[in-house]
Amino acid sequence: MQITDVRVRRITKEGKMKAVVSITIDDEFVVHDIKVIEGEKGLFIAMPSKKATDGEYRDIAHPINSSTRENIQQIILDAYEKALSEPELLED
Repeated sequence: MQITDVRVRRITKEGKMKAVVSITIDDEFVVHDIKVIEGEKGLFIAMPSKKATDGEYRDIAHPINSSTRENIQQIILDAYEKALSEPELLED
């Protein structure tokens, strides 16, 4: 499995959420709404989730093992850091 594209949408307003990311896997499958969050120990990712009837949030899509999660997280955080160094595009 290869992450073939990462699209970062930075969040400019104040708060813990810093960006929303979409990744493409093997040029064939896209996962939207991965969040980059500033936590007590630094940046981490939160997979897309949905609020269940019991009020808890549950991931809609997520890695099965920790090494895959770490790999995806590193690729996303690297892309986020790169996006921070690029000038922000102004929308009309």
